[in-house]
Amino acid sequence: MTKKYIAREFLKLAAKGHSHEAFRLYVGENFKHHNAYFKGNADTLMLAMEESARTNPNKIFTIHHILRDENLVAVHSHVKQNSSDLGAAVVHIFRFEADKIVELWDLGQPIPKETINENGMF
Repeated sequence: MTKKYIAREFLKLAAKGHSHEAFRLYVGENFKHHNAYFKGNADTLMLAMEESARTNPNKIFTIHHILRDENLVAVHSHVKQNSSDLGAAVVHIFRFEADKIVELWDLGQPIPKETINENGMF
């Protein structure tokens, strides 16, 4: 199982409302994250992911790119809360120890209705 595979499966499980399973399978001890809206521990983020999935049961999560550099994996994705939502371009950066996620950063940019850039966000 590669680190890219683990990052992909972690996000897919969390997006589908299975954050407890995602954390159980793929997160290591002393996990921390850097989302400014939640305390920096695993339990807080896991519960926030679960609540997001419950609030938005029709969430659409599409991965466009996955990059690996030694113990870091970056996932560039499109997250929509429902089919009519324009969504956001999101980058998750995972730091691994062995085959477990021990640190996570996430950054997002809302997709505007109109864009000047002809290349799109993906």
